Amino acid sequence: METGESKLKSIMKEVLSTSIYLLLVLCAAYLIVTYVGQRTQVSGGSMESTLSNEDHLLVDKISYRFHAPERFDIIVFPFQYDKETYYIKRIIGMPGETVRIDEEGNIYIDEELLEEDYGREVIENPGRAVEPITLGDDEYFVMGDNRNNSSDSRDPSVGNIHRDDIIGRAFIRIWPLSKFGILKHQ
Repeated sequence: METGESKLKSIMKEVLSTSIYLLLVLCAAYLIVTYVGQRTQVSGGSMESTLSNEDHLLVDKISYRFHAPERFDIIVFPFQYDKETYYIKRIIGMPGETVRIDEEGNIYIDEELLEEDYGREVIENPGRAVEPITLGDDEYFVMGDNRNNSSDSRDPSVGNIHRDDIIGRAFIRIWPLSKFGILKHQ
């Protein structure tokens, strides 16, 4: 028969064990969300038809620790005027390159026509890229796939994206289930 004191020790041992277990789970969850990946939701149609409003994605936050972002990667970064707002766009221009968009909506990288088929339509407004934009050593030029319905690097309020501001690469669409799968980047 257990005494009151041994019963109390048993309960305390169980409470301590459960508390340590919960603390480890919370720490692991924090580390995963901070350094490995996180869930995000698309708001708006700037990435149509690749991504739709209310799509849920997993963002890979670890791969850019091992290699640099590449042209056409779909990245997530905070809006410079509101750190609680995140943008999701496709990389068009890489560090050190010069980006220009002509009146016909053609994109030029270092004065060579960019061959790509991500844009949903012909660009009507080249924005600040009507004049050549030379990117710094750690800057990227990004655009939404829905070119005429996207606030992106053509807009001065977004501008060039610095490498340190990139949170990660959109990796997998998890919702809606009918569109579940790995996202096309290249």
